[in-house]
Order: sequence, then C-alpha cells, then structure tokens
Amino acid sequence: MRREGPAAPAGVAGPVPAAPGPAAQQVREPLRTEFEFELPRGFVDESGTVHRNGAMRLATARDELIPLRDVRVRENPAYLSVVLLGRVITRLGTLPIVHDGTVENMFASDLAFLQDFYRQINAEGHTRAAVACPHCSESFEVELAGSRLGES
Repeated sequence: MRREGPAAPAGVAGPVPAAPGPAAQQVREPLRTEFEFELPRGFVDESGTVHRNGAMRLATARDELIPLRDVRVRENPAYLSVVLLGRVITRLGTLPIVHDGTVENMFASDLAFLQDFYRQINAEGHTRAAVACPHCSESFEVELAGSRLGES
C-alpha cells in the first residue's frame, strides 16, 4: 500500500495517482497450451474406425531435442516430423494413446496438415507475414515457417 504525504504547495509537482491506462485495462488471457484440430481424411485404426478430431499441445524444447537422438531420425531426417508429432498430439478420436507409430500410418495429406498445424500453434499462430515490395509497394504475404518441423 502506498502512502501519500501532505499535498505539495501550489506550483510544485507532487505525487499524482496513477490513472488507469490501456495496460491497466487489458485483461490477460491465460496461456493456451492445447489446440483442437480436425484431420482432412482421418486416421483409420486396425478395426476400420476413422478418427478425425484431436488435440495437439504446444511443443517444448525437449520435444524438439529428444527426436534428434532417435536412430530412425539419424538414418532418415524426414522421420523427425513423425516422431515429433507423436510426442505432441495428445488426443485423436477415441484412440487410447497416440504415438509415432500412429503418425507414420496416417495418410500423407493428414501428415501435411498436422505439420502445418504444428508450425501455426508453435509460432503463436503466425507463420505468414504481410510485406510490401520495395519497388512497386504491392502488398503480399510470405511464409516464415521452415521446410521441416523444428525449423523456423
């Protein structure tokens, strides 16, 4: 609690109570760490059930580092996205667990969708930036995401 002293004489600046500004009026949203998605085609399990709705959590540094020690990733760097997605997908349909084996059996279009979704949520939803041509001033968007998961 801040105590105010006696009022300052006229013409002398004294303590001024802080007026509520834009920062004081902003209500901060809680950090969102899990994001829902719907696969374009869906994962088909052994019994033929199609699973399309799921959730993915934000990746940690550990999520991006651990797959680099995986033998499959060392032998084939393209496998990085499969292992990484297997770590961050928290739910897919009614499957009891999602792992890299689940991801490697997805349709290519669903894998591409999940790779893009991963980039979006881990780049705070922004993988494109609006820019203007320095010569003609025409506005357009550029892709900021790397070509593989884990790149930016």
